[in-house]
Amino acid sequence: MASAALAAIGRGIPGNLLAQPQKKSRVILVRHKNVLDNQGTPRADIVSAMLDQAVTLLVGASDPLAAWKTIIMPSDIVGIKSNVWHYLPTPAQVEQALKKRVMDAGVSEERIGIDDRGVLENPIFHHATALINVRPMRSHHWAGVGSLIKNYIMFVPDPYHYHGDSCADLASIWQKPIVKDKTRLNVLVMLTPQFHGVGPHNFNPQYVWNYYGLLAGFDPVAVDTVGLRIIEKKRRQFFGDDRPLSPPAKHIQLADTRYHLGTADPRKIELIQQGSTQDILI
Repeated sequence: MASAALAAIGRGIPGNLLAQPQKKSRVILVRHKNVLDNQGTPRADIVSAMLDQAVTLLVGASDPLAAWKTIIMPSDIVGIKSNVWHYLPTPAQVEQALKKRVMDAGVSEERIGIDDRGVLENPIFHHATALINVRPMRSHHWAGVGSLIKNYIMFVPDPYHYHGDSCADLASIWQKPIVKDKTRLNVLVMLTPQFHGVGPHNFNPQYVWNYYGLLAGFDPVAVDTVGLRIIEKKRRQFFGDDRPLSPPAKHIQLADTRYHLGTADPRKIELIQQGSTQDILI
């Protein structure tokens, strides 16, 4: 039994969940209205509590540390794939909360790396047995949205080759040996998402809003699907009409139908909400 569980974890699936019937992809949405201070800076203690809530709900545990220990083993080498886009990077408070919980699960600090653009030169990521995928949600000039599926584009030496056809083939990167079957947790940061932009690397504070949320799941396609739905509803609320993303975020649907990375079918997604429901856009 133990060896089977370890083998399952090695394939990126928590062993104690493997025996459970997985009829739907579970996605957790945790929101907390006080997660941002008056300057818009995330409060580290609340971020940590939100991540604990997400993981316990995801695995169906009551104790946060026990929940983390179902997805991270002390023997793991863990790469935390972050995002450093300077206008809207993965908050340091989120990175450090993840790192702390990985260490609490028994992984020594020297076996943990946090990186984005340097992952191909980072030995932690080359030897990683486990990855945690974390980045903010935002509109994107080439892909419609920059979210979890796209966050692995830095694992290839030629990311620009994936920009064609609205980044339709991003999910193929998840089959590369450096990442294949290694992702233990996906966290889409929805604290202050960006819902609109024009042109490459465009940022306008007018199109960023305080959503106060984190989305988490084992299935990156399902998490991205929920995040995209929130972005689309915010665009409808802001612009007063159905204004499609340009380009469309077609890579999310194709991650399901072409690459079978996960599910983009809302009927096959179990969304569990925790915390504030005000302006939830779901």
